[in-house]
Amino acid sequence: MPSKKAVTLQTIADELNLTIHTVSKALRGLPGMSETTRRTVVERARELGYRTKEQEAGMTAERIPSVRARPRRFAMLLSGDLPFHRQQTVGVQTRLAELGHTLYPLVVPSGLSEPSELESWLEKIGAEFTDGLFLSAVLPERLEAALLRIPMPKVLINYPSDLAEVDSVVWDVEYAVHRSMEALYANGHRNVLYVGEIEPFRGFRLRWRAFAIALKRAGAERAPDPDEHVTSDSGDRVEWMEKLRSRLSSGRYTAVFCAIPGTAEWAYAAAASLGLDVPESVSLVGMEHEEHPYLPDLARPALFVKEAGERAAELMLRRIANPTLPYEHVRLKGPFLEGRTLRRL
Repeated sequence: MPSKKAVTLQTIADELNLTIHTVSKALRGLPGMSETTRRTVVERARELGYRTKEQEAGMTAERIPSVRARPRRFAMLLSGDLPFHRQQTVGVQTRLAELGHTLYPLVVPSGLSEPSELESWLEKIGAEFTDGLFLSAVLPERLEAALLRIPMPKVLINYPSDLAEVDSVVWDVEYAVHRSMEALYANGHRNVLYVGEIEPFRGFRLRWRAFAIALKRAGAERAPDPDEHVTSDSGDRVEWMEKLRSRLSSGRYTAVFCAIPGTAEWAYAAAASLGLDVPESVSLVGMEHEEHPYLPDLARPALFVKEAGERAAELMLRRIANPTLPYEHVRLKGPFLEGRTLRRL
């Protein structure tokens, strides 16, 4: 790999068979090319370690140590191997590697319930020899609270609890719900079926709260009743699908909003089993973290999971270099992707 000093705009342009002007515009976020071209340029520049003067200045302004700082090693604690866990991890690893540091992903054993058990496990894995901990989303809240008390730098990739003293970053699901509901309203939908659990995680509760606020903003006279939607635990898939089919067959709803990743495909299947075409009979909006392989045209808000991991890495290095700075909570907001499952009434 060329050293950072050896890499120039010409290097990148030659590798990608583009002009220097196109490469420069791509790295500065200027228009005049496809998003695919822009993404290719940005990714190759990052692989080569190239940063513009503006990027260098931005790191300095944010007090983030450069790649010339002492290499550090971090641990990322995960509650499982869900798709968004992998996206988070890739984001953190990518940004840390660019700045000369290392990340070790670790899955927290599901049986841990007491602080003493957590301490024993952390000692066993040598957590005290790391420079900081990244805490992923959907860790059990009691376990998360115990981890936040550990006296070392930490970044939470999730919504923090009300009194948490920690830097945090999240892909903003509340904003995503509001963008989704605005898109539904703009297309004439007023009777929207909410599909998704509203417990036990903060992110689930915040989605439901945003849904209720969006309905009120649109003129709803009362708060939504969870029993009129599909908000129960989906563990018993047969019972859950029957409830979903019952709501869809009532004819009351013109659209379905699937607020939890992984539920849109089931809503699509439920509609198909009733002979309801999407979007002609009922519109469908999902909250998937990335393009769904079976529903590539799904209308959905963009959720920046990998980017949240990248930002978490920057917050961690900033915290280590500047331990007295106030804590920050960063929300990454994305646009709404129209897709082909949303129809105008």
